[in-house]
Amino acid sequence: MKILEAVFAGSSTRVSQKPKDRLPEFAFIGRSNVGKSSLINMLCRNGKLAMTSSTPGKTKVVNHFRVNRSWYLVDLPGYGYAKMSRQGQEALAAAVRDYVYFSEDLVQLFVLIDSRHDIGRTDMDFLAELGENSIPFAIIFTKCDKQGPNVLAAQIRRDEELLLQEWEELPPMFCSSSQDGRGRDEILDYIQSLLNNS
Repeated sequence: MKILEAVFAGSSTRVSQKPKDRLPEFAFIGRSNVGKSSLINMLCRNGKLAMTSSTPGKTKVVNHFRVNRSWYLVDLPGYGYAKMSRQGQEALAAAVRDYVYFSEDLVQLFVLIDSRHDIGRTDMDFLAELGENSIPFAIIFTKCDKQGPNVLAAQIRRDEELLLQEWEELPPMFCSSSQDGRGRDEILDYIQSLLNNS
């Protein structure tokens, strides 16, 4: 897939507020500071599309970006950020759940995991919740440029083992880096295949 155009189309905290044109949606979520906005910018080859920050918890609303005038890339607030008031955390969680559970246009949710660490309990609990609610998802390992290929492969095998302790089969998985662009073609080709079948 070639991305010829990616434009900001609106922010929302409730699914009723999202853009009204009914286009397929592909949403991205992960723990705060996992590199979500950087990945989105890398996929679209636009360094200023999604707001990036070294401060966790920067994304506080659901952001829609219209791609090639034919589908939406959706940037969701991160989860697991403790340095926020309980009220703030609950508001973010409510916005995420409202979108994930009630957007009829959501085709696939991409859950981002930091490739340098074991998949955490917060991630596992979130994935379990998706499974219980029949939300289709794939996993994108981020920051895959930060360690050598052997260490990276061993860590991903470890994460697969952890997942298989709770899941009968693994979801689609991708390795990515916003620094060197790895994973871009594979992720976009996967989105194209889903669009072709929708």
